[in-house]
Formats: sequence, C-alpha cells, structure tokens
Amino acid sequence: MQLRTAVRGCAAAAVAGVLALLGAPSTAGAASAGSAGGSAGGDAAPAEAEVYEAEDGELQGVSVGTTAPGYSGTGYVEGFDEAGDQVTVTIPDSPGGLYELTVHYRAPYGQKNAGLLLNGAGMGEVTLTETTEFATAAAGKVLLEPGANTLTVVSSWGWYEIDALAIAPVPPRPPHQVTGEPVNPRATPEARALLRYLTDGYGSRILSGQQDMSGITWLEENIGRTPAVAGLDMMDYSPSRVERGTVSQEVENALAWDERGGITTFVWHWNAPTGLIDEPGREWWRGFYTDATTFDLQAALADKESEEYRLLLRDIDAIAVELARLKDAGVPVLWRPLHEAEGGWFWWGAKGPEPAKELWRIMYERMTEVHDLHHLIWVWNSVDPAWYPGDDVVDIVSADSYPPAGDHGPVSATYEKLVELADDRKLVALTEVGPIPDPDLLESYQADWAWFVTWSGDFLTDGVTNSREHLEHVYNHPRVITLDELGDFKNHGGCTATHRVVEGWGTGHLADVTVRSTRGAPVSGWEVAWRVPSGDTVGQAWNATLSTTSDTVRATPRPWNAELPPGGEVSFGYLGTAPAAAEVVPAPSCSAGTPSGG
Repeated sequence: MQLRTAVRGCAAAAVAGVLALLGAPSTAGAASAGSAGGSAGGDAAPAEAEVYEAEDGELQGVSVGTTAPGYSGTGYVEGFDEAGDQVTVTIPDSPGGLYELTVHYRAPYGQKNAGLLLNGAGMGEVTLTETTEFATAAAGKVLLEPGANTLTVVSSWGWYEIDALAIAPVPPRPPHQVTGEPVNPRATPEARALLRYLTDGYGSRILSGQQDMSGITWLEENIGRTPAVAGLDMMDYSPSRVERGTVSQEVENALAWDERGGITTFVWHWNAPTGLIDEPGREWWRGFYTDATTFDLQAALADKESEEYRLLLRDIDAIAVELARLKDAGVPVLWRPLHEAEGGWFWWGAKGPEPAKELWRIMYERMTEVHDLHHLIWVWNSVDPAWYPGDDVVDIVSADSYPPAGDHGPVSATYEKLVELADDRKLVALTEVGPIPDPDLLESYQADWAWFVTWSGDFLTDGVTNSREHLEHVYNHPRVITLDELGDFKNHGGCTATHRVVEGWGTGHLADVTVRSTRGAPVSGWEVAWRVPSGDTVGQAWNATLSTTSDTVRATPRPWNAELPPGGEVSFGYLGTAPAAAEVVPAPSCSAGTPSGG
C-alpha cells in the first residue's frame, strides 16, 4: 500500500574544504580538500576529501553543459531525461575503506532523485532538493575496494544536473546515545521491556520483519524461517471504510502472533474521514491517498468546532478501541501512524509539515490521556527535520525504502539522516523495504537498523526484488534475528519496578518503588530508571543510591539489597519536591544484573 518512496540522502559531517573547492573552478579530475596534518595535542585535522568532476567521467545519454553559473571544473553533466542516462567517474588507486559520498548538483525543476551505483551494483538513491543554484547533497556511505572503483549517477526521476562527486574517509562511529526510555512516563512494563530489548541489541543485530500474515506464511513455506516482527495494518478499521462494509481480522492476527512470541508493529492507512471522491481511479478504498479525497487537514485543524475536526477525533477513537484490545491482552505495539507524511501522497501530509505534526500530537495526547493506551511505542516515519513532531512524542525514528529491484545496499544515506534527526538518541528502524539490505553490508557501513519489514506481495515473492538466494542469505544470517531467536522480550531486563506516591503535601511528596525479579534464578544487582515529571526533583533517598541525568533518575541498590531470589522483591523510597507529582505516576524501567554465581 505504499507509493514510490525515495531513499533520502543523509546529512554527512561538513567538510568545509570540500564545499569551498566545489564552488571554485578546478582543472584536475580529482583534488584534495582539507589538511592531513595537525600538531600534537591540537584539534584533529579535517578528514581529507577528494572531488571528482562529473564532466570528466564516462557519459551515457547525457552531455556536458556550461550555461548555468556556479559550477566547478569545466562544466557539469545534464540531460538526465531517459532511463539509463548516467555518468560514471573512476576513483583510481583507492586504499579501500568506508567513505562519505557527497553529490554536487542543481535541480531547478523541483525535488528529484538520482540512482547511485558503486562498481556497477545498486546503492539506492539520493534525494536532490530543488535548487536553482549548485548545491550539495550528502548521499551516504560507500565501501570502496582497494584499487580502482567506479561511482555512477543514473537517471531516476530525472531533470537535474550533476557537477561533481566528493568522497571523504569515515571515522569510526561513536557509541549510540539511545537510552531505551519511553517518552510516555506511564508506558506499560511490556512496552518498556520491548523498547529495552530493542535498545540492548541496537548496533549488533537487526530484527527480521514481514508485512501481513500471508507473507509470513510464504516465508515459512519457502524459506523455512519465521520473521521476528509482523507488520499489520489498521486500514480496514477506518470508519469511512467500515461504513462501506469492510471488516478486519488484524487485531486477531496480532493476538495470535503475540501467542507465538512475536513482535507486532501496526501502520494505519487512514482512509480520509470524509470527502472521498469515489470515481474510477480514485475509488473510496483508495481514500488514504491525497488524490482520492477532498479532505483538507489544515482546514479541519484550523476550526476545532467543525464537523471535519470532530470526524478526525472519531477516527482516532475508533482505532483506539482496537488498540485497547491489545493493551488488555498485554501486547506491546510498535505504532507507526501518519507514515511517509513528507511525501505528500497521503492526505495527512498533503498540506505540509505543520498540520501533520499537529495531528501527530493530537493523536498522541488523545490515545495516551483519553484512552490510556500506554502499551504503544511511537514510531515516527519521515526523514525531513521540518516534519519532525518532537523528541517528547517520538520513541523511534524510521523510514521506508524502495530502491530498484535487487538493490540490497545498506540504505546508509537514509540511516545517517535519521541518526542526525534525533541526535542519535532514538532507535532507527527500516519500517518498509522492497529489496532487503544485505546484512553483510550493515556492519561495514555502520548502518545499525533496529529492524526491517519487507512489504507484501511481489516485493517478497517475485524472485526479482528479493531473490530466493537473497532471502535465504538474510534469514540465515547471524546478525538477523528470527522468531525462534527472540526470547521473552516482554520480560527483558529480568525485573519489574512499580512506583507509588505514598503521601503528598504542598511542597513535596513521599514515594516508594518496589523492585521484583522476573527471573527463575537469583540475580545480583539491579537498576531502575524513570523520567522525572515536569517541575519535580528528587531529594533524600533510602535503600537505594539515586542519580539524575537530564530528566531521568536512575536507582541502584545498596550492598545489602542487591541480591534478589527468584520472584523476590525489594523496596526503596525517596522524597520529591513537586506537590503535583501524584498526577503523573512514573512507570519505571528495570534491568536486573547477572544471575548469582554466573
């Protein structure tokens, strides 16, 4: 149910020398920018970068232009208007290794996408934002082989100009800053455990996923493996579809999947609340598409007394009823509404970023505060920072990727953009894919996707988008987690913690926290963490050592209560300074230490 989705370029670390060089004339095919030197004890020297002029490359179906001002070298390459039009530059005598790729371009006819090839193999696409002047687009990472390598820009959406390509060595990635603490302070133990499970494996594994149950069955019958994540859809619970006779078994599918021990993620192809055009090519069942409805989100949000706004809330409430069935069954959900908003092809993104962000916040507040849905992990699904609704209402950032069939690159450009979007403090997921990235490349490219979900139908079964050999390679890869390897993610951490306000008064409150082991063997050591409600601070504590960083409190045991027997519990307390703390009771996360003696 996706429209064609570009793999969006990432923002690499700025290399001032490269940008300066790209803006100046150059007569060499490749030139270095930045300094390789540096004095001992001083700042690190900027990474050396090399620039390759497109007009010096091998041209196919394109030509060299010189009429647009501001290019580097002796010209630029134009004429990307037919499939297969391309320019290839050669990087001679490379020592090999991982490099950041930057494309210098001009796109005066609107935002475009260009395909990328490394040594003839697909590397996804880079988004070229509309510009009448030559600009740069970070295109992710490329893993060069020792010796000669080729980089190719091939026509995708066409009608742009390529001036030059630049590469710069990639330093090792610093440790991720993801904490695994949910944005909802009342998140259920199951949701907290799932988010902690994903966080603890981030960077070392990727969970396999498949959209719809028929795809999962196909994998089991043809590949012999079962994905860890089931992708399901709230689409047919949309009131404007139910009114026309749709029924759905997706909640039942989720409940059955949970019984098997799998992780559930839900998207919502939200049929517009009203204004369905319902004519050939724009039928009512396509009502999530912008071109199939007259519903105006911006106008609905501008008038909170309007019928359109009421219908927005009605629809959210209807989906909340279905999600509540999963909450009651203890099923945590990776919840991904308003997906691909920045593309504009869905009505929730048709009016630009501000209405989409406002709708996200309305949904978050209504589902958490009105419907008490605290089992949801909130997954944002657009890359552009202008669309991001904020760290306080997003647990995980994600993107959807549909490069050409058989292109199993690591989608590193998009990954880097998402890392930057959330300042490396949120997990990053690949929530829809056509071709599945090759797990062998993920570690080399430092593309630490938390999970992937392959889209349904031909994307899985046509033998071209993902060949049988590739699927077997993916699903038997040691880095890829399948259902049988998940373990008890709902109890990940080995303990639970319950927070209770014992007494409150005008200038503070007394709180008690109970830690309970969920392991079948004794454990040594535990840690409890929770977000401090706004306006609260933590003071004196007993039976635990408390520390506060940013807005999170962490509690560790004293020597005499670090050991927990199977099912055992211990309590600690503290004094807080906010009189209203009881209004928002934290739901702490808990992580137990290693089993005693082992």
